[in-house]
Amino acid sequence: MGSLLLRRARPVTPSRLRSVSKRRRLRCEAIRPVGGARAAAYDDRVKPGRRLAIVAANLGAVLAVLSSAPPVSAAPALPASAQTSQWIVIGVPEADATTGTLTAFQKVGQQWKRVLGPTKAKVGELGVGVPADGVYRTPEGTFTFDQAFGREPNPGTKMPYFQATDQDWWDEDASSPTYNTHVRSATNPSSITENLYDSGPVYDYAVNIAVNPKRIPGKVSGIFLHVTDGNPTWGCVAIGREEMKSILTWLDPAADPRITIGVGTPSLVSSKS
Repeated sequence: MGSLLLRRARPVTPSRLRSVSKRRRLRCEAIRPVGGARAAAYDDRVKPGRRLAIVAANLGAVLAVLSSAPPVSAAPALPASAQTSQWIVIGVPEADATTGTLTAFQKVGQQWKRVLGPTKAKVGELGVGVPADGVYRTPEGTFTFDQAFGREPNPGTKMPYFQATDQDWWDEDASSPTYNTHVRSATNPSSITENLYDSGPVYDYAVNIAVNPKRIPGKVSGIFLHVTDGNPTWGCVAIGREEMKSILTWLDPAADPRITIGVGTPSLVSSKS
């Protein structure tokens, strides 16, 4: 669900055309509430009482991270393990903001030290909050990372990494048996997919944020940390190319890394670097 930048060096096949066309239709639907679960999710971002509670909860989450305690969040949070020693914090000033900051921390002894940032980060067209398929909002909460990938060769990350070709897809069809997974196939594997090569330079370097690891249909799929094209995303988090490359090089599965996304200003939290 990145900011899809279509730049093809070869003719578009009918299967790819159908896939991109359906994604564009979903994108249009995301801008206006259409009833049901999508409208409910849309309304959540404008309820003042709920938003104030989320602001407080997420500032608490950041403070908890930097004091090495498990974070607290309005969204279901994934507690840190005893091995967690890498943490990325994404903060936006308002729930509907599309630009925020990314700050990366490394635990050294009992102290969290800043290793990168704050650097500018782009989030979803509808800001940060409750996610859903077809709704371009960046999920709020604390998550792990699993699969890294990119159109470019492995920059030196210790994360599992594959170099994407035009046969690499992310399946976003909630009715598909491979929903919310990477699929390598010569043809489009389902009716709603994203080709990880054809999407362009935004996926030169990327890592999947495990927002929906149980693959619950419709909850959300394909939420990545990737290279920015300067525009709001379709729900991902996007940063500068060199910063993204640095993040990948730094990430280590042995450190059980976490990412917290929420409303607040991480730079207000004291952290000696």
